[in-house]
Amino acid sequence: MTGTPIRRATLPEVRVLAELVAEAFEPLPVCQWLVPNPAERRRILEDDFEILVRHGVEHGVVYTTDDHTAVAVWYTGAPEGVPDIPDYDERLLAACGVHTPRFQQLDEAMHKAHPLHAPHDHLALLAVGPRHQGAGLGARLLDEHHAHLDRQGVPGYLEASSPGSRALYLRHGYTDLDAPFGLPDGGPDPAMWPMWRDPR
Repeated sequence: MTGTPIRRATLPEVRVLAELVAEAFEPLPVCQWLVPNPAERRRILEDDFEILVRHGVEHGVVYTTDDHTAVAVWYTGAPEGVPDIPDYDERLLAACGVHTPRFQQLDEAMHKAHPLHAPHDHLALLAVGPRHQGAGLGARLLDEHHAHLDRQGVPGYLEASSPGSRALYLRHGYTDLDAPFGLPDGGPDPAMWPMWRDPR
């Protein structure tokens, strides 16, 4: 598994990669808060992540494997160099329906935490399919883009969504940028850990 080739994703792969992210992220407390009804959760997450993965393919770098067992979505040149998602409010409402206000609250919290002090690449999503976790794919996806960041002298930023993912990022040179933030209305606290990596 660790020898699986990593390559850049293309637009025709957006939906299957969104489904992969949804499958990997569905158990997270923040996703359970976003969509409390488990019968609706996977479909809504797939539709929401499709927006984000597509934006990454169009305005960043998305890495995956031929068998779509792992994906990393980077927005390059953040914050000023990443354009807004076209018609985002309408697309979010179509994807999330009555759950849209919670997705908007998460967006606002993430925007507030996002650093503005230096240009950087933003790791928006890193996901490995549940049956393939623990095989080193997440680490290889990180290494793939970190090598580029180090050559270019560019920092990296992300929000870890669990203690386990935070531990992975700490092992890859990230440090806590600020205190973790929670979410209102009974949401997980903490929900996200903002993290920063200086180039090596």
